Amino acid sequence: METFPEAAAESHAGANPTPGIIEQDQARTAAPPHASGAGVALVAGAGGVIGRHAADEYARRGWKVRGASRRPVPGADWEHLSVDLLDAGKAREGLAPASDTTHLVFGAYIERPTSAELSEVNTALLRNTLDGLHAAGAPLRHVTLYQGGKAYGAHLGYFNAPAKERDPRLIQPNFYYDQEDLLREVAAERGFALTVLRPEGVIGYATGNPMNLLMAIAVYASISKELGQPLRFPGTVAAYDALYQVTDAELLARAAVWAGSEPAAAGEIYNITNGDQFRWRQLWPAFAKYFGMEYAEPQPVPLTDAMPQYRDLWEQMTVRYGLEQIPYGDLVRWEFADFIFRSEFDNVSSTIKARQAGFADCLDSEDRFLELFDRLAQQRIIPGPAAPLHQ
Repeated sequence: METFPEAAAESHAGANPTPGIIEQDQARTAAPPHASGAGVALVAGAGGVIGRHAADEYARRGWKVRGASRRPVPGADWEHLSVDLLDAGKAREGLAPASDTTHLVFGAYIERPTSAELSEVNTALLRNTLDGLHAAGAPLRHVTLYQGGKAYGAHLGYFNAPAKERDPRLIQPNFYYDQEDLLREVAAERGFALTVLRPEGVIGYATGNPMNLLMAIAVYASISKELGQPLRFPGTVAAYDALYQVTDAELLARAAVWAGSEPAAAGEIYNITNGDQFRWRQLWPAFAKYFGMEYAEPQPVPLTDAMPQYRDLWEQMTVRYGLEQIPYGDLVRWEFADFIFRSEFDNVSSTIKARQAGFADCLDSEDRFLELFDRLAQQRIIPGPAAPLHQ
């Protein structure tokens, strides 16, 4: 399972910060824009973790950027188009202003309960976006499409690891396959290039996007601390010891820009992760130290059942710590966290193909989690490590 693809500063108060973490993060963020070959980018699904970071990265590099989503995107430094991409007529009308689009980054997604419904609705989103741009006369040159671990069967309980892009498709129906087939067919007809990126467990923050592993951990830890409890891994012992991997949303955004400008990436599929793997056993003690909490051994707890009861507590914490007024239901989707923390198999995909093609960005995932916790605290999304430990 992944954080949407189907779908996201810095002082470690209360703990000793890892030397260089903050400086590395600032260096990445402050890197000078590279506008060589700049065009006009449209990001579909710009309100999600993946889409928001892709739009911001293109804008940072000097591109003209538009983001399409049904809801406004707070704080965006690019033009927002309010578009219902599920309705073909509304998509055509709403995308008319994007008639100069050269690069489409497709990150729109709608959840449905069955494989057939997932395919029907998400293939329609892509088709309507492509047709809307075509009707507008957009000189489209490249489309980036996101997939994820479901392409390898991660949602079915096990897949061959490390997963490679050349692995055969599964017999199980999969909307990723249907979207990719549609995109390749339309690209051949209309003469644009495409690249498919497969991240896993995307971590980052975007307002109102609860399918986000980073936020699940941050909110769970913050509430546990407020209750005076130690931090416990809430999944199974087998999942605690299994290998896992994540993809930083900013790294994925850089991969999208690279894919859209690298001729060798045309027509290819690439796994994109931070480049390392870890066991939750290694990370959760570090999380506890960051938040200034005691750590205890894992205790399987279905977060879907346990966490909704703390809505009122979170509202109290929002006032007590001066946090942003974000509805509790928009912070975390606990079902997603439960799935990840009960995945008892090694989830590893090879990133060798992307490295050999020229995209070699990598991050230490433990360091990156701590950096992003800092950023959430600075943005007043969570209380952060400076919050007192309640007894």
